[in-house]
Amino acid sequence: MGHRSEILATLIKKSNLKQRVFDNTFTAFNLLKESLHEMNAEFDDELEGKLDKRVRIDYRDRGKYEAQIQIAGEMLIFTMHTNVFDFDASHAVLGEEYVREDRDRSYCGVINIYNFLADSFRYNRNEDEGYLIGRLFINAENSFFVEGRMNTPYSYHQFGSERIDRSTIISVLESAIEFAFDFDLLVPPYSSVSRATVDQFNTKMENSKFRTGKRLGVEFEDGK
Repeated sequence: MGHRSEILATLIKKSNLKQRVFDNTFTAFNLLKESLHEMNAEFDDELEGKLDKRVRIDYRDRGKYEAQIQIAGEMLIFTMHTNVFDFDASHAVLGEEYVREDRDRSYCGVINIYNFLADSFRYNRNEDEGYLIGRLFINAENSFFVEGRMNTPYSYHQFGSERIDRSTIISVLESAIEFAFDFDLLVPPYSSVSRATVDQFNTKMENSKFRTGKRLGVEFEDGK
């Protein structure tokens, strides 16, 4: 019975912990959706008469765990993963005092932030590439940090000092939008586009067959 009692105790502890993490992440994601919707309306009001009418600002709820906002030629897509994660032993966040005091604090939900070109969706260019520009991690105490290339004050070094709320979410969203605008589309090397096949032209939308994407100087990888 000793093993069974240990199994049950672990099941109760971890299941309750992970459920709190999921609930916090889902609440934050819904707050993120509300904030995107509000920002959409605010941008429309503030840019009235100042922007070419062909330039779109459009928020769209893509389902329970996904949302997007298009601002001019940029598309930002936000996805919440339904699972709860711990970090690899090499991840720097595990060395923070906040986590070392209580290892359960390292269990987090994650919201991914991707940047695509809006035209990739408009013209169904399925080969076009988008980039993961940031990840928002939230734990059972509603503490959070942001990992990625966006310029935010919420790195893993401050994990435990801030709680996720509307103002911090808006700050993260503004950082993502700012990064997307600064992250310009680069002309591909001539050698990579110097040849084309008949199939690439044998379509009603010739442009849709040529892969387009922004290029990061260094690829963003997990925990790096």
